[in-house]
Amino acid sequence: MSEHRRKPPQPQGGGRAAARRGQPGPTSGRRAAPRGATGSSSDSPESSYGSDAYGSGGEERAYGSRAEARRATQRGGGRRRAADNAGPGGRRGGPGGPTGPGRGRGRATTAPGKKRFIDYPRSGKYGWHRWVPSWRLVSGLFVGFLGCLVAAVGIGFAMVQIPSENIAAKSQNNVYYWADGSQMVATGTGVNRQNVTIDKIPEAMQWAVISAENKSFYQDSGVDPMGIARALANMARGGQTQGGSTITQQFVKNTYLSQDQTVTRKFKEMFISIKVGTKLKKPQILQGYLNTSYYGRGAYGIQAAAQTYFGEDAVDLKPTQCAFLAALLKGPTYYDPAGNADLDPAADPKSNLKRSTERWSWILGEMHKDKHLSDADYQKAIAKYPTVEGRKATKGMTGQISYLADTAKKYVLNHSKITEAEFDKGGYQIYTTFKKDKVNALSAAVKKIQKSRLDPKHRSLDKYVQFGAASVVPKDGAIVALYGGDGYENGHFTNNADTSGVPVGSTWKPFVLAAAMEYGTYKSDGEGVSPLSKYNGDDHLKVRRPDGSYYLNKDNSFFFQKNESPHKWGYITLRKAMEQSINTPFVQLGVDVGMSKVRDVARSTGILDASMSQDLNPSFAIGTSTPSSIRMADAYATFAASGKQADPYSVTAVKKDGADQPGFSRPKIKQAMDANIANNVTDVLQNVIQNGTGQNAKALGRTAAGKTGTTDKNKSAWFVGYTQQLSTSVAMFRENPKDHKLLSMNGTAGVDSIHGGDIPTSVWTEYMSAALKGDNDLGFPDAVKIGDVQDELGAPSPTPSVTITPSQSPSDSPSPTPSETSTSPSPSASESCQFGWGNNCDTANGGGNGNGGNGNGGTDGGTTPSPTVTDTTGTGNNRGNGNGGLFAGQNG
Repeated sequence: MSEHRRKPPQPQGGGRAAARRGQPGPTSGRRAAPRGATGSSSDSPESSYGSDAYGSGGEERAYGSRAEARRATQRGGGRRRAADNAGPGGRRGGPGGPTGPGRGRGRATTAPGKKRFIDYPRSGKYGWHRWVPSWRLVSGLFVGFLGCLVAAVGIGFAMVQIPSENIAAKSQNNVYYWADGSQMVATGTGVNRQNVTIDKIPEAMQWAVISAENKSFYQDSGVDPMGIARALANMARGGQTQGGSTITQQFVKNTYLSQDQTVTRKFKEMFISIKVGTKLKKPQILQGYLNTSYYGRGAYGIQAAAQTYFGEDAVDLKPTQCAFLAALLKGPTYYDPAGNADLDPAADPKSNLKRSTERWSWILGEMHKDKHLSDADYQKAIAKYPTVEGRKATKGMTGQISYLADTAKKYVLNHSKITEAEFDKGGYQIYTTFKKDKVNALSAAVKKIQKSRLDPKHRSLDKYVQFGAASVVPKDGAIVALYGGDGYENGHFTNNADTSGVPVGSTWKPFVLAAAMEYGTYKSDGEGVSPLSKYNGDDHLKVRRPDGSYYLNKDNSFFFQKNESPHKWGYITLRKAMEQSINTPFVQLGVDVGMSKVRDVARSTGILDASMSQDLNPSFAIGTSTPSSIRMADAYATFAASGKQADPYSVTAVKKDGADQPGFSRPKIKQAMDANIANNVTDVLQNVIQNGTGQNAKALGRTAAGKTGTTDKNKSAWFVGYTQQLSTSVAMFRENPKDHKLLSMNGTAGVDSIHGGDIPTSVWTEYMSAALKGDNDLGFPDAVKIGDVQDELGAPSPTPSVTITPSQSPSDSPSPTPSETSTSPSPSASESCQFGWGNNCDTANGGGNGNGGNGNGGTDGGTTPSPTVTDTTGTGNNRGNGNGGLFAGQNG
């Protein structure tokens, strides 16, 4: 065999190549057999000569992988190095045979390294044992951690300061600015704060807060660890903090810390409270707490609270009064009997009085149980709830300024993390959207019409008449003007422009028409309804459900929808029905469309859910809901802006210490409805002013659209109208000042009844004339024909040749089938325009006649009666204070 074809013998264990491939040879994992033991030729010196010292033929153990080699190196101190250093043969065995010096059988080890300060990973340990720390290491780290912690606590304890009630008493004014940047008013609570010493605070007041909030005050260390632990655990779960605050902690929170419910704040509160508990005596802590707490109405401290609610100094407070003030510390928004529904609809006067009475009674009971009130004193205190004074106007808060600032404050609190207590401490600069000239013009318009039409000194029915009004910019949402009432200085603390409870009546009908154009009726297969569709406009009609049945009253009698007058209109177009504000067509249309869809359209324009009647019965279509004036102006602005909607806003920026506060960017504009639907609604509402119940607005002398509204028993009257530049709503109503219930306006102003087309329209026209003076008449976009004519079931087709016979009133008894509900024949051609049939008929001078209207465009032909089908909410008997407001419920 030629030399070049001879192959060298291969190691049986695979050698280095096998180790690299991770494929052990036959003898991997055990020591090789002695030379000659196998009888193989590889046992000879020649076959082993030149083999790797760690191959399968060597004396050393063969390793099947790199990992094993690394582990072996750790165990043996480096066998490979030992083999390299053993004997003159180096790595290869010498001629001395298996035991000769050339085989490297000796196990040489390296000298031990220098001992490490931290023995980790641990030397002399193998596998997972190397990574288990020793007890010396664990204990050392623990002692070091405790030492660092003690040092940090010591440094922090030395650095923090004890709260000072005198520093906390320093307050600043809040400054409000007009839209043009000029100052509107600077107002705050600086004059409503005064610290008093503990000897000037009655013991009854001291024990009232201790019994109600921290019974162990004189025994505890000032910190409640378990309470803090519960609060932290609750926050970790994403909930609100609850409990966990001693009087000491609350004093610290009042003076040093923000009101944010965070883990960081809780730790700071605990840390400072510990030092306060060690440095101040208990009476000093209690004095500081009572002097820095917020009692509502801008009153900080017990002295200010005593003056605000009782007109007395704190030292003269009686136990029953002390229990009342202690109840306020639970939250003045919800425990002030005067109510604070401008901030939360749930804080109405009735609910607040109930909550206050219950907690006042409970506190007195706790004081008696804790032996801080004798039996005689308890019986005397519990006998009568204390008499509380009404709200008072603060400095600068007079006229409409009070309502402008109120609206802006509400907007700030609902669009930021600033609390009412923080806001009332002052130091904020609030930049508003209000325009001084327009605010003055709106106020002047109300005063002028009031003076010319109302005489409360000589007519009792003119007493308690109130107005609420607001003006909003379409395509923007900025509130440029509002009228909230007679002013705080006259005892009127409810902002009529931004509160609910006054039903809007027929001003709701445009939402019904818009819903019909968008969704159609149950029989139109989703095709929108044309405003030229005909519905029965007669009085006293039964209302048919989509399944052909009729609505019933609770006693199972038929429900009949009424108009204001018994005028027999017959079948008229929706355009004509809107013009003369006839109820029956829109009630039936609302049922045919679906009241939920009407609600959806109203919501899309900016009406809040909380202000809408929750019972979607037939009367929902004609205005049993109670939105605020601001929200109605904003909703109609959506029609003016061809369907574009922006939520109303009153603040553009808030600053404190020169820094802008977040949350006051302008609301986003969205397309709330199709532009042509909005334009068609505008076209119909233009006709209301030109030919219908809103003809008094023609005196504006420019293109405008609007709708009148009057409610059952004449409890409210509205006019909401707009141009492209401004949308303005005006509400008029009478209210009993004691229980805030609405009163009838029949006989007010010396007339039988007040309609939306009368005094409210006159106020609107007077204001808009001044507000738009010098502005161009922009008109409105043309409306393109929309939808199909979808007449009410039973409506006859127009047949001009038929002789007219009087329409018969629908039968009071149920009809056997829906098709038999109508007995009215088709009108003649001469009367078709009278009843609004055809595109050109509605441009004729209308206004009604006889009972339907008068020569000046007629009264609002359709009042909204209270629903009788089922129980409803929001029918207007009680005026709320915020449900339909600008910011109630969602961040407005």
